[in-house]
Amino acid sequence: MARQGSVLIVEDEEAIRDLVAFHLEAAGFQVRQASDGVDGLRLALEEPPDLLLLDLMLPGLDGVALLRALRRESRVPVIMLTARTEEADRVRGLELGADDYVGKPFSPRELVARVKAVLRRTDPPGERLAAGGVEIDLSAHRCFVDGVERELTLTEFGILRTLMERPGQVLTRELLLEKVWGFDYYGDARTVDVHMRHLREKVEAEPSRPRLIETVRGVGYRFRT
Repeated sequence: MARQGSVLIVEDEEAIRDLVAFHLEAAGFQVRQASDGVDGLRLALEEPPDLLLLDLMLPGLDGVALLRALRRESRVPVIMLTARTEEADRVRGLELGADDYVGKPFSPRELVARVKAVLRRTDPPGERLAAGGVEIDLSAHRCFVDGVERELTLTEFGILRTLMERPGQVLTRELLLEKVWGFDYYGDARTVDVHMRHLREKVEAEPSRPRLIETVRGVGYRFRT
């Protein structure tokens, strides 16, 4: 089987780590493991994986603190693994830069599908899109606003790309989930709103009065040119 990419699993429960590693390796992924946050952060920075699976409840350094420290140095895609069901916990992780989350207990097949969906967004074709003072380099994964580079997460970049590829069209949250997260995403459509808010803070001159990314009430979003 062809190699799919490298995944670092940071999870303190050995049974879960072994189960996830087994299914990822069967799908062709190279897998490394860490049982605590300190070791997980070290591995993620010393030899960055293509994707990080991160448990929020970790000894030594919890997942939230790890994610915050990681985002100062890296934009590696992150999927959170959490037993927490509170919406606030999921939103907090997304606001810190996570790209997706999977609640425990989870289906290993669904988790592998989520990993593949996120990684599909890391290898866009070599071209550029430009409109409204915003320019994105798809191959280099870079975004410029009026000539100034803005650092976007993988998910923010995917949303902006999807909108800019369809200027003037209204895209529903469900369509954005399908295009950015993948056909096999089972998450809440409100996830889009969290990432959209952070995207606007990076590309809009006045995020509270957006001129580029317009909200079409009750429908979705539109990129205005």
